[in-house]
Amino acid sequence: MRGRQRVASREHILGHDKDENLASVRIPNAKPSWRCSLRHVIVASLSSFLYGYHIGVVNETLESISIDLGFSGNTMAEGLVVSICLGGAFIGSLFSGWIADGVGRRRSFQLCALPMIIGAGMSATAKTLWGMLLGRLFVGTGMGLGPPVAALYVTEVSPPAVRGAFGALTQIATCLGLMGSLFIGIPAKEIVGWWRICFWVSVIPATMLALFMEICAESPHWLFKRGRTIEAEAAFEKLLGGVHVKPAMTELSKSDRGDGSDSVKLSELIYGRYFRVMFIGSTLFALQQLSGINAVFYFSSTVFESFGVPSDIANSCVGVCNLLGSVVAMILMDKLGRKVLLLGSFLGMGLSMGLQVIAASSFASGFGSMYLSVGGMLLFVLSFAFGAGPVPSLIMSEILPGNIRAKAMAICLAVHWVINFFVGLFFLRLLELIGAQLLYSIFGSCCLIAVVFVKKYILETKGKSLQEIEIALLAQEAN
Repeated sequence: MRGRQRVASREHILGHDKDENLASVRIPNAKPSWRCSLRHVIVASLSSFLYGYHIGVVNETLESISIDLGFSGNTMAEGLVVSICLGGAFIGSLFSGWIADGVGRRRSFQLCALPMIIGAGMSATAKTLWGMLLGRLFVGTGMGLGPPVAALYVTEVSPPAVRGAFGALTQIATCLGLMGSLFIGIPAKEIVGWWRICFWVSVIPATMLALFMEICAESPHWLFKRGRTIEAEAAFEKLLGGVHVKPAMTELSKSDRGDGSDSVKLSELIYGRYFRVMFIGSTLFALQQLSGINAVFYFSSTVFESFGVPSDIANSCVGVCNLLGSVVAMILMDKLGRKVLLLGSFLGMGLSMGLQVIAASSFASGFGSMYLSVGGMLLFVLSFAFGAGPVPSLIMSEILPGNIRAKAMAICLAVHWVINFFVGLFFLRLLELIGAQLLYSIFGSCCLIAVVFVKKYILETKGKSLQEIEIALLAQEAN
């Protein structure tokens, strides 16, 4: 009897110990909950909302602005109103990496909100073309600072399993900002001075971004690099939950040991040991802009009106397609992967530009031309939104090594803004000089070049930690 009791007790104890060991193994290996970090990502996405809003705010209001400020009919002046903020964005983007590494991600968001508030006020109260241009330039510096910092922050605070979906959230925020500006701008042609209200409205989300960032977590990656280990642990606890702090810190210390962000020289980024990854990032952003997407966003009203389609209907359709594609990207990003979405996106955009070329040719006329042009443009926006829109910023913030991530993103996005600026400045002029058929053929060719480039150079990153991606890249370079 005693022997049986002794055996039973021993089995009970061993079984209990085994359960405890299994539990201790299961907990660290469980995936961190996405709920903890979601609210921080949503606040960061306000910067993307503002970016989308200021991109689209002149779409419906440009005609009213030109009449009120006395430059109606001057296509170069209209192009400057659209693109001057992109010149400011180039400046903001160029310094964003140094700002993000110097003062942290949270303070960088607050700094990007400040010129957006000031610039929006200047644009809303402008009495001359120069006053409008100065306000747009101020807004542009904030637009340039926001997206690279948002890409860094979202990548660094998101669990690997949902990093793609959270990255797509910033694109959805951009879509909502763009749609918001288009809808708010609808009364601009009927109500005198309504365009001023459109600029004042943008002050609200900019102020929210500056205030809510005070209660958001700082990037634990940045804190760790600054030697603030205890604060990094506290940030991980807010973002991932207490049980995941130790594994996250262990993995972070493996990749970032000995990598001081201040030790990287600009020459190393441009033509040194990081040239390859910089080439991939800069070329991907360049091809994204040379696809013609922002020409569509800036001047969709003008193009649709040439076919007799009311601008409010056309812009609503563009906004819905953009939002729908972004939602698809959020669902599929962590299932199909970044590379598959990029390939499908650029292929779809190339096909859409082919439809635009046919619409502008002698093969199509009347209603056929209108349906091809409008349908092609909407398909183009939809294709862009599920791949070429959200993926480049996300994938570059993933594949860039931790010690150069902020500064390298700044340079890659500076290339993006330069090309964005010239596309916005010269699109209408080129449309007049060489015609829609040749211009859309150039855009379509760039989309097909992008397909080849993505196939050859882009590494799949879905489901991998930033440290695993860095190791895979090192192995790829060695091969």
